[in-house]
Amino acid sequence: MSRGFTKEDDAQTPPIIPPRAALPPGTPNYVTPQGLELLRAELSALEAERALAEANHDNDTDRTHQLSYYNGRIALLAERLGSAKPVDPAGQPPKEVRFGATVTLRTVRGGRVGQERTFTIVGVDEADIAAGKVAFVAPIAWAVQGQKLKKQVSLKLGSQEEVVEITAIEYWAPDL
Repeated sequence: MSRGFTKEDDAQTPPIIPPRAALPPGTPNYVTPQGLELLRAELSALEAERALAEANHDNDTDRTHQLSYYNGRIALLAERLGSAKPVDPAGQPPKEVRFGATVTLRTVRGGRVGQERTFTIVGVDEADIAAGKVAFVAPIAWAVQGQKLKKQVSLKLGSQEEVVEITAIEYWAPDL
């Protein structure tokens, strides 16, 4: 068949697969039990969406493109699940900031003195700043990990430095 009888759309470019959250090379993929369940639920949802795309034969070109997209996302997610190292926050030392801790910091010098911020240290796929969940590889998490209650820690926030005190450390079993 001559090239004149083919559609330009038939040679679609491969889909762009969004990357997973960054995990520095050589860094273990720590996840909370809740984070592991969220990853598994995401995989189930993607597999269900892929099954729907496989069943839809309305437009084979779109179907192929969608299947490539779902297969790529599923492969990245399966890789992340395969490297997951669950850490139960309930098993962490209660008076030290570790993975899974919910930490409250109060500014004692620099910035707004007296300001408090609370966040939970979680895996990279669980991080959600709006929900107060910070990845364990984030600079603020690195600064406080290993520290104890009432300890003062220096934080570099952009060009400014702030000294904060750890006023609370909590661990609890996640709601699954």
